[in-house]
Amino acid sequence: MNYRCDKYGNKISILGYGCMRFTQNAGKIDINKAEKEIMEAYNSGVNYYDTAYVYPGSEEALGKILEKNQIRDKVNIATKLPHYLIKKSDSIEKYFLEQLKRLRTNYVDYYLMHMLTDIKTWDKLKSLGIIEWIKEKKESGAIRQIGFSYHGNSEMFCELIDVYDWDFCQIQYNYMDENTQAGRKGLQYAESKNIPVIIMEPLRGGRLVNNLPKEALKVFEEYEVKRSPAEWAFRWLWNQPEVTTVLSGMNSIEMIKENVRIASEVQVNEFKEKDQELLKNVSKAINSKMKVGCTGCRYCMPCPQNVDIPGTFAAYNRKYSDGKMTALKEYFMCTAMRKNSSSASNCIECGKCEKHCPQHIEIRKELKKAKKNLETPLYKIGRQIVKIFKIY
Repeated sequence: MNYRCDKYGNKISILGYGCMRFTQNAGKIDINKAEKEIMEAYNSGVNYYDTAYVYPGSEEALGKILEKNQIRDKVNIATKLPHYLIKKSDSIEKYFLEQLKRLRTNYVDYYLMHMLTDIKTWDKLKSLGIIEWIKEKKESGAIRQIGFSYHGNSEMFCELIDVYDWDFCQIQYNYMDENTQAGRKGLQYAESKNIPVIIMEPLRGGRLVNNLPKEALKVFEEYEVKRSPAEWAFRWLWNQPEVTTVLSGMNSIEMIKENVRIASEVQVNEFKEKDQELLKNVSKAINSKMKVGCTGCRYCMPCPQNVDIPGTFAAYNRKYSDGKMTALKEYFMCTAMRKNSSSASNCIECGKCEKHCPQHIEIRKELKKAKKNLETPLYKIGRQIVKIFKIY
């Protein structure tokens, strides 16, 4: 197993265990299967385990397994505060204590603000005393390092990086999201601030492995180096020195062994120019099914009405590459889960964006199509719930 260091020089396995996708039977986690898989990963050198308050049964299952096998002090637990559920100051402590109980521990190694969306969300947490709370927990040793996870554009990510002295962060990043979400720009900005980056969705929830278009599979098949689509995706990430750890939701022994093998072999900057070209061609094959030729360059931004234009088009395109539910989930997180909505319906058709688009996209026309496809009745209900209960 290869390791990279966090902000304080602690070694973290470059392969992290994502505990959101434990196998379930009849709606409950199969704890015996999960234990075998966790222990396989642990014995293979994986020392970073990521969970969250809102992953059903995940914290409790992980806590039981680590306690039973007496390895709590030999691994790193990362879990997340559900700030979107917090309305008053004492709720922060309440949720944290519940998490410690579930995890059967008295400290968390890496604690994240879950899905931090924008500066206003952070300001809300500050008004509830989060900074003083973090300080007390770090001084007592109950929290070793503090960070945040993020879904959204690179500009807001960079702003969030600068609002606090973070120890680490977590972003969605893969070869298809190189210029969307926080993207390479966000990754490199975090690295410039000496902030380690944990990667989630390296395979886009498995979609860079399953249901790839025939044209993409053909590109892989005809290449001189024979690797699985998953291995290419992982190697592309680990090729970059700014990447600290890549999370994988492993739920089979075979998957763990294969990912461990790759994580034990890979080296920084091992990609050749033709390897990079391979994945660009795969991306083109996947993108050929997309509706809008947006590259995520963001020359159209900022929008006077706060529309996240590249984010909207990324979600709209994802409907045709990854499926409707994936697209709706991404669009909801990136536009509705914030105090000031950045949805396509904000557009007043001023046309300012089109003057700056190097792809000459008819942005106003395409935003209408995206709105029709993405702002479903379910989306609108969800947005109202966010407003009423201030879940941002």
